[in-house]
Amino acid sequence: MIVNKVAESGIITLDLSQYIPKDEKIGAFDLKPFLFKEMILREKDFRAALLNFDWQQYSEKQVAIFCSVDAIIPIWAYMLVASYLQPVSTSVFLGTTDLLKKEKLLENLRQIETQQFLDKRVVIKGCGEISIPDEAYVEITAKLRPFVKSLMYGEPCSTVPIFKRR
Repeated sequence: MIVNKVAESGIITLDLSQYIPKDEKIGAFDLKPFLFKEMILREKDFRAALLNFDWQQYSEKQVAIFCSVDAIIPIWAYMLVASYLQPVSTSVFLGTTDLLKKEKLLENLRQIETQQFLDKRVVIKGCGEISIPDEAYVEITAKLRPFVKSLMYGEPCSTVPIFKRR
């Protein structure tokens, strides 16, 4: 009879890909098209362009505000865009859509109920089809360390020890 020692070990495997936001409606607002020669922000032209812009395309979306060219953008410009987006979007974020997705993942990890891991042996899954940002591994380590008996990285059959309570 073959015995699955990993299954009998009581180790909990935590797959961080489960915490990646699913089916999120994410929009991107790039300031680049609103700049003169894609380099300079002219306040009067910028304000006029925003006033005539169709903001409804961002309805019910989380919107990342960024500038895809290397230009000096005053903070008030981002604030002005946010003021137009706030009534139609579900949220606004300063940064790229990738940064927004990463922040949403970190928010989901922060919501994990830690009591379920109290005095447990936990493996943070390290390999998978979905790329997980490094920040997520640091976030979950800091969150779980005070509660777990041991924390490992990898797969239950081949782990790297991270923390063990003595």
